Amino acid sequence: MRPAERCPPAGGPLLARDHAPAVNPLVPGPARGMALAGRVALLLLLLLLLAAGRGPVGLSLAGLWQLSNGNGSVLLRGAVPGCVHTALLSSGLVQDPYYRFNDLAYRWICLDNWTYSRTFETPFDVSKWQKVNLVFEGVDTVAQILVNDVTVGRTDNMFNRYSFDITNVIKKVNFIEVRFLSAISYAAEKSRYHKAYRVPPECPPPVQKGECHVNFIRKEQCSFSWDWGPSFPTQGIWKDVRIEAYNICHLIYFSYVPSYVKSAQQWSLEIESVFDVVSSKPVAGLMTVNIPKLQTQQIYTVKLHPGEDSIVLLININKSASVETWWPNGHGNQTGYYMTTTFIMEAGYKIERLSKVYFRTVELVEEPIPGSPGLSFYFRINGLPIFFKGSNWIPADSFQDRVTSDILRSLLQSTVDAHMNALRVWGGGVYEQDEFYDICDELGIMIWQDFMFACALYPTDQNYLESVRAEVTHQVKRLKSHPSIILWSGNNENEAAIADNWFSIPYAEKNVFVKDYVMLYVKNIREIVLAEDKSRPFIASSPTNGLETIEEGWLSPNPYDTHYGDVHFYDYTRDCWDWRMYPKARFASEYGFQSWPSFSTLEKVSSADDWSYASNLSLHRQHHASGNDEMLQQAGLHFKLPQSTDPLKKFKDTIYLTQVMQAQCIKTETEFYRRSQSEVIDGQGHTMGALYWQLNDIWQAPSWASLEYGGKWKMLHYFAQHFFSLLLPVAYEDGGVLYIYGVSDLHSDCELTLKVSVHQWSSMEPLCTFATEGVPVRAGSAAPIYKEPVNDLLKRCGNCTRQSCVVTFYLVGKGELYSPRNYHFLSSLKDAVGLEKAQLSATISQENDHYIFVLQTTAVAPFVWLDVGHVKGRFNDNGFLMTQKRKVVVFYPWEPTSVKELEKSLCLTSLSDIY
Repeated sequence: MRPAERCPPAGGPLLARDHAPAVNPLVPGPARGMALAGRVALLLLLLLLLAAGRGPVGLSLAGLWQLSNGNGSVLLRGAVPGCVHTALLSSGLVQDPYYRFNDLAYRWICLDNWTYSRTFETPFDVSKWQKVNLVFEGVDTVAQILVNDVTVGRTDNMFNRYSFDITNVIKKVNFIEVRFLSAISYAAEKSRYHKAYRVPPECPPPVQKGECHVNFIRKEQCSFSWDWGPSFPTQGIWKDVRIEAYNICHLIYFSYVPSYVKSAQQWSLEIESVFDVVSSKPVAGLMTVNIPKLQTQQIYTVKLHPGEDSIVLLININKSASVETWWPNGHGNQTGYYMTTTFIMEAGYKIERLSKVYFRTVELVEEPIPGSPGLSFYFRINGLPIFFKGSNWIPADSFQDRVTSDILRSLLQSTVDAHMNALRVWGGGVYEQDEFYDICDELGIMIWQDFMFACALYPTDQNYLESVRAEVTHQVKRLKSHPSIILWSGNNENEAAIADNWFSIPYAEKNVFVKDYVMLYVKNIREIVLAEDKSRPFIASSPTNGLETIEEGWLSPNPYDTHYGDVHFYDYTRDCWDWRMYPKARFASEYGFQSWPSFSTLEKVSSADDWSYASNLSLHRQHHASGNDEMLQQAGLHFKLPQSTDPLKKFKDTIYLTQVMQAQCIKTETEFYRRSQSEVIDGQGHTMGALYWQLNDIWQAPSWASLEYGGKWKMLHYFAQHFFSLLLPVAYEDGGVLYIYGVSDLHSDCELTLKVSVHQWSSMEPLCTFATEGVPVRAGSAAPIYKEPVNDLLKRCGNCTRQSCVVTFYLVGKGELYSPRNYHFLSSLKDAVGLEKAQLSATISQENDHYIFVLQTTAVAPFVWLDVGHVKGRFNDNGFLMTQKRKVVVFYPWEPTSVKELEKSLCLTSLSDIY
């Protein structure tokens, strides 16, 4: 399908209400001079024709298909949408692919060539339709499509939409086949065919146990393995497939993007409608747009020309209407308006679309900062600078047909429940399903949308570029109506890969890859995005130096420059409690530390032989080189490592400690970024984004995620609920001086009281408590609100040392205004003096649809962890420092449970329990 041409409509407004704005002068039309009476006559004629006309008809081909392997030795039925692996699983022919070592045991599935087939009966007379199409919303990936033994098309791009003309092939009863070629075989063949020069990386690191040449196939890149995921190069019809029959014309894409003209103080909506016109002559008609709540209704005369044609209209919203804008989570409502768009064509067709439209503006601000070299890098939404708080999204499963609406809703609800307002859809996965973006629109989650290129160089032969161009055009048209999408980004880390020479390319050959890079991301992807969507910014890569990268020819020698753009940062060996190790960047779009998922999550895919940190399965699931050792090394800097002689307890204790380490590390780093938003020190700062790596898991394994496979919250996610709060006090030390910053995402200034307590590890009563009243905290800022040498603080609190005491603090204002309680450790906890083994207990009761846990402790308890095993749900707080004898925690179940089941499942752990 060739890219749609933008063409203006053939007319102006008709029968608009008295207060509706005039047609935009930039949208010309030869019919504008038509007399009102003539237009009314045309409308009446069209309505009469409509009564006799027929709209398009369709037939879904979703459901059960026959499925067979290459030599016909395996025959079964498989669901569409679906894939071969889940078909084999549901038929009982294989175990759960995630169980133990099955990712290796089932490699044969990916190496075979599979065929989907079925018969279907056409429920309409095919002779009465000018065109009949076979439409695939998604084919994974390389396939030959046959209808009644005639090849009607081929596919080679998982991310594209395919429409094949079967008008002359379809009958009353039909037989359809989709013959797949192994993605592994195809990628290897394409790599061999590319003889001019190698395009690295050829293969993933051995520790990932993956497949080679994924950069030669337009498929989910991580399906060939990643450092947090398995290798499952799937085959299947992974999205909807249907028959569409129509006469005259058919609507293919319908999209809308808002804009605001400051000079006119008016909102507009650009509506694009892309049609396939099968009529041999131009087709005239009327297009009506109605947004009742905004008192906006306009009617246009339109004309479509044979072939693929577009109508682009600029609808001016009634000035007298009060437009409520869409806001990110934590900054306002996500108000949307229902819009009805109706096309009545002269041939008697009526097409009606009901949409929900949102109004918001987005600007990527890159401008000089006083007192600093370089440029800013932050986003203004509706004119307001917004600090991006969130994480990075990866595919929720290796098998996309298992990602249900409930799974998406649960993961995204957990995102906003942790006070996040943004996610980056990472470029090694998939462009997510429509429902993902619908939920993000509804919840106020801003999306940084990568195109699907990651950690690799890519070929730029003509066939590859044509496939990419079709992919990008389709995805932008499909997604641009979503207000949640804030930014298009060309790739993940590919600029950095060239700059840092990840793939050991000889200097003399580098220019070849520079040309390929510019060709792919700038001359193709960027040009398409700018043509299709002018409503949001585009960057070529992440990390990037933004405008500076453009000045440097689209490839910066140092894309990690903290004076520009965004950065990714990982360091697993230095002390993560030391804030000095972190880059004081303009925007941190990736950073993180690994941890293991909970035992209850691992237990589902393992056996008793696997329940050891050094087991074969533990080594197999770790796809990041030295990852298991790095976790223990980092944890050992500040905690005593588990020493239990019971192997299972030692394994569970180690899992717990890796989660403590991860949560504390990312807390330190994120709080550093949040407190750096309003200051510039030595030219660095003005940090306006913190997106840690990563939000969710693709399977049950050690990873950087804060949500386990299945949605269970790790300790990190509970910490995120605090460190992403709208109001937060943040402490750190510099030169022996304790500083506390007040960080606010509120929209108004406020005067608060800072309350500080110093506790001994050995006592449940604070040594001293003091309050500072009238502390000013400005809206959307971070500033110091307390400063004192640590030695002075300890002296005035009595018998206290760094090793024997801990500092806690929080902010409180009028009414319901208060921050979470935060803390600052004065020494490593492995050196803590007086830390006793806490006896923890809980009583559980039910209250409406949630459960109340009343906790009791006999001693100060760091990192108190409540785990209810396989019972699905989340607590309102977890992993906390318990300095009082009693604390009430609420559990919100995600499925029916009972007090009895929770009492049976509950395990209470604190740091002293693992020593």
